[in-house]
Amino acid sequence: MLTLLAKLLHALNSDSSIRQIALAIALGFIVGLSPIFTLHNIVIIFFVFIIRVHLGSFILAVGLFSGISYLLSPVIVQVGESLLTQPALTNLFTYLYQISLFKLAHWHHTYILGAFVLGVALSAPVYFISKLLIEKYRVHIMTFFEKFRIVQALKASKFYRLYTSIAGDSSLSKGGL
Repeated sequence: MLTLLAKLLHALNSDSSIRQIALAIALGFIVGLSPIFTLHNIVIIFFVFIIRVHLGSFILAVGLFSGISYLLSPVIVQVGESLLTQPALTNLFTYLYQISLFKLAHWHHTYILGAFVLGVALSAPVYFISKLLIEKYRVHIMTFFEKFRIVQALKASKFYRLYTSIAGDSSLSKGGL
């Protein structure tokens, strides 16, 4: 866990693309809301390995949003239940349930359907909010914290040595923590 945190700090402080980190967080949001071994999560994880996103940010986002999904579970179930019980959609879901791929996707379960719909619907705002937060972090917070003595003390710690071994010499020349 310490290594993942160090990798995330390295990504935030490095010249890594903000879009790659934000996309990793948004995709981690979708995966984190629903159970890990669902068809849409397997497709998203496969997609993450194909495109260029920051893998450490993705893994941390999945872990974070998996915890948050327990808090959101009543809302997730309510969204799924409202979609499955809509009279206009009942015939569509009955037809789709006859297809094997739909059965594999488990979208006939209220929690999985609600998590998928909520995840896809909120992934764009999560992307833009995380992109904005990363930009603000790089401009304001990172430079602000460099001035404190506690940061200088942390630079002498084992965590910082782990961070610099992962980050390499690029962050040392920029003075990033």
